Amino acid sequence: MSKIDTSISLFGKQLTQPIYLSVTNGKNCFIPNGEQETALAANAANTMMITTGGATDVLASGRGPKVWWQYTTAAEFRDKSQMRSFAEKLEDQGCSGISVTVDIYVVSHRERSMHNGLVRSWCQASGVPRDAIGKLVYKPDDVLWTAGDPPSPRRFPTPTWDTLQQLREVSKIPVVIKGVLTSEDTERAVKHGMSGVIVSNHGARQLDQVGSTIRALPECVRAAGGKIPVLIDGGFRRGTDVFKALALGATAVGVGRPYLWGLASFGQPGVERVMKILQAELATDMGMAGTGKISEIDRSYVRIVRQ
Repeated sequence: MSKIDTSISLFGKQLTQPIYLSVTNGKNCFIPNGEQETALAANAANTMMITTGGATDVLASGRGPKVWWQYTTAAEFRDKSQMRSFAEKLEDQGCSGISVTVDIYVVSHRERSMHNGLVRSWCQASGVPRDAIGKLVYKPDDVLWTAGDPPSPRRFPTPTWDTLQQLREVSKIPVVIKGVLTSEDTERAVKHGMSGVIVSNHGARQLDQVGSTIRALPECVRAAGGKIPVLIDGGFRRGTDVFKALALGATAVGVGRPYLWGLASFGQPGVERVMKILQAELATDMGMAGTGKISEIDRSYVRIVRQ
């Protein structure tokens, strides 16, 4: 081995590394205009980003990432005509794919947010309001995270596999399902024509006792059978974590908290730096393993200890 190449090809797009910026909501609680800062960093780091849609101005200016996906919870999927309009709008904006999250239709019981007195709208607006001495400032109509609230009735039912298949049929860009944790759902994704799956447990914030994504990855890869790429996120902090996921068959790995730490500390340069560190760590691990290309990383590099 004389050269280490971390680049991959995903849905016909060339990426400099198999590590991408996974979707994280509420970036304004970390820094003003957090989604825009992250989009600028993704462009500078030449990496892929899944955005919640708060980076529209940056994307329109041409300073956003060249490869980006749009995150959605299927609110736009009322009928096939609406799906088509949604997909065409994204295509016109230069979107590379649609990431449909399937594990967020019921608001979770988040005890840390309750303990901290978090108002759910803060992270979508201008951040956490504080007075001159640093105390939180509340308005009479603020809605805090609370316990004991059952899910409210939905105006529209949650989407089905047939709904997602209809989206795939009207979309010219890839449609990827995020929130898959079983071989059965991976097989259904293949059957219904999905472009790929993201093995994800929503950062383990949506359901207590949910299993880790790295444990679910092997069965999802086997179920995909090489027909569609299997991506993963959740708990990845170092280049060695990424290497293990690649060895278990993941095509690409999304990170969340690491780049949020960089964003909160330094804004755009912080996100860029985190991605550079992760890529360097992965390259170092590849060098130590004697793998010059991502395609050379296989299951033999991981020892799985079963209880």
